[in-house]
Amino acid sequence: MDILSSLAIGFAAALTPINLMWGFIGCLLGTAIGVLPGIGPALTVALLLPITAKVDPTGALIMFAGIYYGAQFGGSTTSILLNTPGESSSMVTALEGNLMARNGRAGPALATAAIGSFVAGTIATVLLTLFAPIVATLALKFGPAEYFAILVLSFTTVSAVLGASMLRGFVSLGIGLTIGLIGLDSTSGIARYTLGVPELVDGIEVVLAVGLFAVGEALYSLLYQKEEASGRHRLTSLWMTRADWKRSIPAWLRGTLIGFPFGSIPAGGAEIPTFLSYSAERKLSKFPKEFAGSKGEGAIEGVAGPEAANNASATGSLVPLLTLGIPTSATAAILLAAFQNYNLQPGPMLFQTSGDLVWTLVASLYIGNVILLVLNLPLVGLWVKLLQIPRPYLNAGILVFATIGVYGMRHSSFDLLLMLAIGWGGVLMRRFDFPVAPVIVGMLLGPMAEKQLRNALSISEGDWMIFLTQPIAASFLALTLLVLIVPHLLHARGIKLHEDD
Repeated sequence: MDILSSLAIGFAAALTPINLMWGFIGCLLGTAIGVLPGIGPALTVALLLPITAKVDPTGALIMFAGIYYGAQFGGSTTSILLNTPGESSSMVTALEGNLMARNGRAGPALATAAIGSFVAGTIATVLLTLFAPIVATLALKFGPAEYFAILVLSFTTVSAVLGASMLRGFVSLGIGLTIGLIGLDSTSGIARYTLGVPELVDGIEVVLAVGLFAVGEALYSLLYQKEEASGRHRLTSLWMTRADWKRSIPAWLRGTLIGFPFGSIPAGGAEIPTFLSYSAERKLSKFPKEFAGSKGEGAIEGVAGPEAANNASATGSLVPLLTLGIPTSATAAILLAAFQNYNLQPGPMLFQTSGDLVWTLVASLYIGNVILLVLNLPLVGLWVKLLQIPRPYLNAGILVFATIGVYGMRHSSFDLLLMLAIGWGGVLMRRFDFPVAPVIVGMLLGPMAEKQLRNALSISEGDWMIFLTQPIAASFLALTLLVLIVPHLLHARGIKLHEDD
């Protein structure tokens, strides 16, 4: 009853006109910025921190939360329509969503993304309200060995599921892991593999993501997809059918259950749960031939599940931030800085010292989900009209926005040249059927995996058995082994049965 009464007080404060205005502005800004390649919620919140210094703390934090949520959803729009993720966590959505758009089902893809975001965000906010202390306690049981085992499972799942073959998936992953080594060593602080180029010291995360997806997609389309320009944008449906609803609802729920726990632990942000959700939907679907890589036309579960996981993870990341003061993503780290700007320190005492503000923030999450749904569902028809733009103009627009996004980060001409070089690399990967998503995953999560591996070995004094003696870590490694072995066993059994026939 204490939680419910506190939440009621929070709703009373969040529903005031001024706070509703800040929430609406945040959701609108976040959605718009999520659409732009290379500009994410972390950069946006960081840029707005000085501007909001004189704004009431409650209003500012509500707006920041709106930007966070909005950007998570906004990335799905360009992922589906243009195969150009605005956020790294929207990469999976591009796999099936863009395939659906190419086959006239952009409307259902956008609708399932919007409704799935609302469903997952609302359920995850309820879980945040009720179980934040419990989830935070469970997260404390994860040490470096457990984190490393989770990341190994994620690498294996992504590489095994995506692409025409497991070997090509692992080759792409290896490229990403190698690129992830460029920059400062997280343990020693020494620059490595930078070839003496100062711009490489901070790594090339954003440049790589934008180059491979946005620039690579645009250049590949110009070179190899000219014959599709007139026919690929036909629109056969705008809203979800009864069958789409039947297939989406279980995917939304599964994605939420995968995304929220992963958001609550420092396991790499929303990228891991979205890929795990996609892998689960692909294995559980009754329509496996519709998925990308199977010459299908796009499976709606492949959009619904990852989008739900993405938004549930975004909410879950607020659990350790509010209860422990531990940010589990770049945006959460900027939100921590926003709290500290107002002399507020997230942690176990925050609910006691600033309970009114925290519960108002939690209440604003419920309201933000509704605002995003109201904003984006009516715009589905408008977004779909983007597909009627001639492909050459669309590709030109993608290249312009990609250039603005990358140059705006550091105002570096080197970054632009690097983006173009990576874009041509993306063209080659598409041409020879190498999946690009494992490259991004390896680059983003590789440094974290390296850090956790080194920490685990440091704790065990170099004993590799720590990964087998820790039950949670051993369980994740056993799952990894199953992911590698089971498909081969099933394939061999299928061949044997065929021979017997």
